[in-house]
Amino acid sequence: MTRVLVVYYSMHGHIEAMADAVAEGARTVDGVEVVVKRVPETIPEDQARAIGVKFDQRAPIAAAEELADYDAIIFGTPTRFGNMAAQMRNFLDQTAKLWQDGTLIGKVGSVFTSAATQHGGHETTVTSFHNTLLHHGMVIVGVPNSCPELMTMSEVSGGSPYGASTLSGSDGQRMPSANELAIARFQGRHTAEIAKRLVAR
Repeated sequence: MTRVLVVYYSMHGHIEAMADAVAEGARTVDGVEVVVKRVPETIPEDQARAIGVKFDQRAPIAAAEELADYDAIIFGTPTRFGNMAAQMRNFLDQTAKLWQDGTLIGKVGSVFTSAATQHGGHETTVTSFHNTLLHHGMVIVGVPNSCPELMTMSEVSGGSPYGASTLSGSDGQRMPSANELAIARFQGRHTAEIAKRLVAR
């Protein structure tokens, strides 16, 4: 059985919705078990509630050491000035023992994100996230152009060869579109397929 973890941070629910779509795509691959978890919130609860952080998320909280239990890990984070959110960075900074032991070497890694606007840094968020995965020795998977929704020109849409993404709007009111969710499902399926092949060797 190939095990896939979708682990994410979502402040307002955009990445949570994308994570569900990624997991849905991964679950279409036979012989793959998919688990969805989220990283802990680091903002004090009173402050977080004051800025509308979404606390009612179904996914349980992940622990960094759990990453060792999976063959593929698909990470989701909102964009923060072209980089991952601090909550995800804090989580990854707890993986030093995994790095020291080489635990994640050869495992599959993939990343999806959200940004406020078309040019809000979603591509640099994913590619800068890859630096951490490469230091862990992971095999990086993106979204190839065999994903038809990646070629959509009839609407504004997130998504790139680096990974699925969604555009939340500067006020955060726009939720992932059907096209963006389709790219997320493709990424989940594609990543799971590659992980399954690697596990079979």
